[in-house]
Amino acid sequence: MMFELPSLSYAYDALEPNIDARTMEIHHSKHHNGYTTNLNNAIANTSLSDKSIEEILNGLDLNNKALRNNGGGYYNHSLFWKIMSPNGGGIPSGTLASAIDSAFGSFESFKTEFTKAAATQFGSGWAWLCVHSDGTVKVCATANQDNPLMPGIGCAGTPILGIDVWEHAYYLNYQNRRPDYIEAFFSVIDWNEVSKLYTKGV
Repeated sequence: MMFELPSLSYAYDALEPNIDARTMEIHHSKHHNGYTTNLNNAIANTSLSDKSIEEILNGLDLNNKALRNNGGGYYNHSLFWKIMSPNGGGIPSGTLASAIDSAFGSFESFKTEFTKAAATQFGSGWAWLCVHSDGTVKVCATANQDNPLMPGIGCAGTPILGIDVWEHAYYLNYQNRRPDYIEAFFSVIDWNEVSKLYTKGV
């Protein structure tokens, strides 16, 4: 099985002014496409070639840099595009909202903690909201293209929300103003999709 670059459900300019079209085009068609190609090269003619990306990452040998970087890059970006929408923003509802309130006290407290995780991730990486099998949620961050599905990362759970804080995700528009980019990200989060991932991950 060869992995394919996921199509976006919206146009490159659909998230403007929060995320600009040029950044989206380069990020999707160049960066994510590169991870996809390199992931396929890394698993070609191996026992991993018929496994899902989740199975590959769950059983990952962290010393396999090609698979770690490109498998992570493929999965992370596939999630990233999915949890954003031109009609995003607002706050979650239902069981996800209850889980967030239970874990953080309020949505605003969650937003503060998630923003801090994203803003203080040194260098390239991601901040995550993850769900555990008991329905609880937790915020964490990982370096580079690592993610919580990988063993031994110190950031467990199933990712249901992630923000890319590599400079290629925001530098054309925000330059060194990562906090402004993180704030804008909250305006495009598709909480309906995140809720679906929460339900699936419990």
